[in-house]
Amino acid sequence: MIDYVKGEVADLTPATVTIDCNGVGYLAHISLQTYSAIGDNKTAKIYIYESVRQDAFVLFGFINKHEREVFMHLISVSGVGPSTARVMLSSLSSKEVEAAIVSENVDILRSVKGIGIKTAQRIIVDLKDKIKFSDEGELANLGKVAAPALEHEAVSALVMLGFTQVKSQKVVAKVAKELPGSTVEAVIKESLKRL
Repeated sequence: MIDYVKGEVADLTPATVTIDCNGVGYLAHISLQTYSAIGDNKTAKIYIYESVRQDAFVLFGFINKHEREVFMHLISVSGVGPSTARVMLSSLSSKEVEAAIVSENVDILRSVKGIGIKTAQRIIVDLKDKIKFSDEGELANLGKVAAPALEHEAVSALVMLGFTQVKSQKVVAKVAKELPGSTVEAVIKESLKRL
């Protein structure tokens, strides 16, 4: 089992990272939290979760053990697969997910694309006793950055997460207009809530 991969960041998108580890490139699917944490760094250490199915062997990467732990808790819930868990960790930080579960806040979990009321309730029932949360939940403090390529990058991220190009473009354009000066991460998070 692969615990982590450490090496040069060969390629980075909002949905994936390729780490060059002694000449071998490991492609891992990542959340927006991990994407933001890697940023412009030339090297990175990514904690890995291996998803082995009959038709695929997929790596999911996380910036720290805590994010991986929350991901593993989420996928242990019936009806929550790795892709849904990754979307949750892209919409909310791992601390926010934990805070929502511990405080039994169904509405925060339902704000994530693909999570209905029954799934949100199941997540809370299954995980509230497994999560050890001592930190106060905090809302993400998003910096303001304006860039012409922001919309393109946000749309690319949404398409990689499985949404259609046309629908993503419409939602991103609307969000970018409503939230001028937002970061790519902020635009993607808000778009995920509306898709």
